[in-house]
Amino acid sequence: MNKPLRRIALFCGLLVLALLIRDNWLQYVKADELRTDPKNRRVTIERYATPRGDIIVDGNPITGSTKSASSDFAYKRSYKNGPMWAPVTGYVSQAFGASQLENLNDGILTGNDDRLFFRNTLDMITGKKKQGGNVVTTLNGAAQKAAFEGLGDKKGAVAAIDPKTGAILALASTPSYDPSSFAGNTNADAKAWNSLQKKNDPDDPMLNRALRETYPPGSTFKVVTAAAALENGLVPDADTNTDSPDPWTMPGTTTKLPNEGNLPCKNANLRVALKVSCNTVFGKIGSDLGNDKMLEEAKKFGFGSEQFTPVRSSASVFSDGMNKSQTALSSIGQYNTAATPLQMAMVASAVANDGTLMKPYMVSELSTHNLDVIEHTDPEKLSRPLSEKNAQVLQSMMETVIKPGGTGTRAAIPGYTVGGKTGTAQHGIDNSEKPYAWFISYVKLPDGSSPVAVAVVVEDGSANRDDISGGGLAAPIARDVMKAVIDSKK
Repeated sequence: MNKPLRRIALFCGLLVLALLIRDNWLQYVKADELRTDPKNRRVTIERYATPRGDIIVDGNPITGSTKSASSDFAYKRSYKNGPMWAPVTGYVSQAFGASQLENLNDGILTGNDDRLFFRNTLDMITGKKKQGGNVVTTLNGAAQKAAFEGLGDKKGAVAAIDPKTGAILALASTPSYDPSSFAGNTNADAKAWNSLQKKNDPDDPMLNRALRETYPPGSTFKVVTAAAALENGLVPDADTNTDSPDPWTMPGTTTKLPNEGNLPCKNANLRVALKVSCNTVFGKIGSDLGNDKMLEEAKKFGFGSEQFTPVRSSASVFSDGMNKSQTALSSIGQYNTAATPLQMAMVASAVANDGTLMKPYMVSELSTHNLDVIEHTDPEKLSRPLSEKNAQVLQSMMETVIKPGGTGTRAAIPGYTVGGKTGTAQHGIDNSEKPYAWFISYVKLPDGSSPVAVAVVVEDGSANRDDISGGGLAAPIARDVMKAVIDSKK
């Protein structure tokens, strides 16, 4: 072979070798990355080629799949009572992706999760099409309906937890949206999606207020402050008078911390102070304990940490580095203190559960389409904010709030013991905006067990300012949610 031919043959051999190396690189090294690349339309087509698995509540699906109008996407997601369940399910859209449970459990719901390999293999052998698995939630349908309908056309949120397990029983947020309205990939879907964006709707209906919005908790935070006082021995019990002058001037200032009305707050004991919601008593307790001890107790209740349910909940805030006056204001749920509704439901649940706070969760199990369990969630202890003794003292205090003369009488349920705390949180610069109405509570069954703890926050822009209160707007919603849980157990 002459020299030019040898050069050509060598060059061709190098080209073939490069081709083989590139082919193996793509097939074995880059295969997974290319397969899951969102720009790979084949992946998206395959994702919507079969009906999606379901999200389950009370043994029944709250989701479904319908034939798609798109030429290459066979199925799209559908929702039953979509606006009511959107804070739980999130959405999945051919055009706009997925969120919350739909996103976190996408592999199970589409049938592509490796844990479904054996089931998919059996179905392939028997000639069945691949089917997605199911996500079984802890939600209580009756409680969710009571929460959603109770909020109605008001802006706000509800979170309800089983204190013994941490299972989330209700998670409502209003205003809401219907995920079905943009589940496809048409101009109508795009129009529906755009109309829901905050820039086009200032009420931000796609915001999950139960998990992602933090509000000043107002006087509901006084439950945390009372717990800190008991746990640190500042106050020995619920019925010993505190050293709390009225009026009380905050340390380092000439500013007097006011109470709301002519209340019996001077040197009041904790029971009376919680019943009528004395700012002076709890502000001074926070100031006397100091920032470090108040922060330590708040953290035990979950403040400062994101919660994963598995959907992420924003971290609630109790600040560090505050002086005594700032700590006083923070200890009555104002200044920088901010909490999600889920966080305040956790506060009520820890008290109801004799001082033990359980990790909140909303997925009971993952299963195949024929209900074989893939993964099960076991209850998990998160912390112990109070001793059993102090928790029971705090229960007795919260229960006086519901009795005649307390601020939460509208949460009473005949025949049952209810504990609660109202809150009306200032909002805006110099309290210029309408306040937020809060209520946290729990109910006890005749055997002393507590099946549910609830937190409600209401932003009612249509109400008269003087009519906004936790006891007036939020307590009746909490009552209806608790009653729905009780009735579902009968």
